[in-house]
Amino acid sequence: QIPVGTEIEGMNILGLVLFALVLGVALKKLGQEGEDLIRFFNSFNEATMVLVTWIMWYVPIGIMFLVGSKIVEMEDIVLLVTSLGKYIFASILGHVIHGGIILPLIYFAATRQNPYPMGHSEHPDALCFISPRSVSSSATLPSMIKCVEENNRVDKRIS
Repeated sequence: QIPVGTEIEGMNILGLVLFALVLGVALKKLGQEGEDLIRFFNSFNEATMVLVTWIMWYVPIGIMFLVGSKIVEMEDIVLLVTSLGKYIFASILGHVIHGGIILPLIYFAATRQNPYPMGHSEHPDALCFISPRSVSSSATLPSMIKCVEENNRVDKRIS
């Protein structure tokens, strides 16, 4: 069967992004009248960042109980430890290769500058590593924005 466009489920992200862009341009075009709504959206963004930060303080407790319940259900703890050790080793090795070799090479190829004197952002990287996969990017966003602005001195409008 050939799928029809209306049968595909999910959110229309492209339409949402296009609407947000057009709304932003329209608000800017309004001048002073649009500034009130722009300030509202900026305040809403800041409030959302605070909420995400609060939630991330409690996520490790929830993860601890989820993992703890699975550990209690396991019959062979040695199998768990060896499998987990292999996973941790592979994950750390992947992070080292990607973050220490691949990304600096891409940065060097694009800018012809040394990638290592850049500001540090280990905190968001570590937060992403310990967060559940489904929310890791949204959970680390406030932390990453803070590191980009403070450590790398990037303008707030860009970050």
